[in-house]
Amino acid sequence: MYAQTAGAIGVLATAFGVLAAIKDKLGLTWPATVLLTAGALVAIGYGAWKAKTAAKRLWAHGPKAAKAQTATGTQAAAQPVTLPADSNLPPAETAPAHPELTAALRTAGAIGKDEIIRADQATVSDVQTGALYDFLVPEGRTYEDVEKRLGTVAGMFQVTRLHLTMERSRDNERRVKLLKLHEPPFTRPFPAPTRQEIEAFAGVPLGHDVTGRLVGVPTFDKASLLVAGMTQMGKTTLINGLITCLLIAYGEFDLYLLDGKFCGLTRFEPIATRYESSDDPAVFWDMVRELNNLSDRRYEEIKESLRNRQPAPKFKPVIFIVDEAADFFSSGGTSEEKDQAKQIAEDTRSLVSKSLESGISTVLMTQRPSTNAIPVMVRDQFLYRLCLYVASAGTAKVALGDTYFETVAPINPALLDPDIKGQGVLFTKGRSTLIRGFHFEDKFIWDVVDEKVDARVEALPEETPLRQAIDLMRSKGVDFMTTPDMAPALGILEDDPVKRGKKLNELLGGPPAHKTSQGRGYRLDDLLALAKSGT
Repeated sequence: MYAQTAGAIGVLATAFGVLAAIKDKLGLTWPATVLLTAGALVAIGYGAWKAKTAAKRLWAHGPKAAKAQTATGTQAAAQPVTLPADSNLPPAETAPAHPELTAALRTAGAIGKDEIIRADQATVSDVQTGALYDFLVPEGRTYEDVEKRLGTVAGMFQVTRLHLTMERSRDNERRVKLLKLHEPPFTRPFPAPTRQEIEAFAGVPLGHDVTGRLVGVPTFDKASLLVAGMTQMGKTTLINGLITCLLIAYGEFDLYLLDGKFCGLTRFEPIATRYESSDDPAVFWDMVRELNNLSDRRYEEIKESLRNRQPAPKFKPVIFIVDEAADFFSSGGTSEEKDQAKQIAEDTRSLVSKSLESGISTVLMTQRPSTNAIPVMVRDQFLYRLCLYVASAGTAKVALGDTYFETVAPINPALLDPDIKGQGVLFTKGRSTLIRGFHFEDKFIWDVVDEKVDARVEALPEETPLRQAIDLMRSKGVDFMTTPDMAPALGILEDDPVKRGKKLNELLGGPPAHKTSQGRGYRLDDLLALAKSGT
């Protein structure tokens, strides 16, 4: 500070001395001296710039070349706007600049101050949801220069980052397609997709993007998903849509559901291999250990096939979906409860990280994306992340990763409109996409579930006792049938009720029996669950 102060005093003293000398020499007043000196400096500076510009033009092209190129640039500007090969275009020095794009990208730092977006390399067209800018960045630049500064570019267009989406070209690294929405995203909801649209999607759809196109993940093979967001933001509805799409387009898989909300995933209970409605950590732990054991058995089969030089076995995919997962990692105050919480976290980490190769994928949802809600050792294992509205950028980091805001073109979930349910940021393979989950009608979901259940039952050989028992109960239109009514129909004529019950249970494959006011027997749902499990 001392050195800067001394320097400033020196500059002022020198300037005052120069002005005083001019005043004495010319005999002018102080105001006239100051104005004359400033005007002379401006004139000298302008003259130097003008001379430099003229010399540079003459040196580069010569007078005739400059005139010819100017004429060529004028002629090209009058022609229809296209994106032809660079060799057919006039040089950048003479081509007209696209005023809006050039000004926006220069100020945002996506291109240099001396670079332009050429008008003959840019088109602007109106689409249903906004304006689409299709252009080439200057040579030496790529689409990444724009993508890294999308937030600043959005500000130059006088919209928010949520209004702006970008798509890179597959044939030219310099080509950029930029969509600027006319209104905030998802102001008007898009209709839920049809079965045909879901089946035609290359992967598993999760929702619509801001243009109404389906967007999702390529597969759940060797990948897991973490979904976070504040309460009442639409997480459960979004996951209901995901499961529906899986049932339609993902093929055969086993579904394990743990419903921490008690009724959020109930629609899919008939199709689930195992369904639990509980907020007890012990139930979660039991399911995690069951799947870890299944993973261990599958890995043993893989190792055995490798030892015998045989092709690796193909396993039926398993998808484990947990609603309100944070509740299962909390611990009480006792040492025993804390030890249990640590073991649950370790077993879950093992399931998410080590079971992918064996075909087991995990989807965890939480409405408390705080630092301690889901242990870091578990959160770090997820390949796919989806964050709905949260209150702060810090909370978003918990869901999307600590380094999320250092990635390319991040979207801050704290800026989302909390009144638009199911809206979130999908982060996959280093890319962020703003989506809104599907909202299917209940009847559509029930029809999909019933068709899946029927398909699995129809896959059973007709001569099996389990298939015969299911067909018998359906033909009579009952949900429960006693052992004395079912046994004779399956060829069991034993008079002793105990022996008759044991034979029937063995014949059916061991479903749970229930005792009601009608007597002891079997429920249709239990027989269907047994048929779905494939046992």
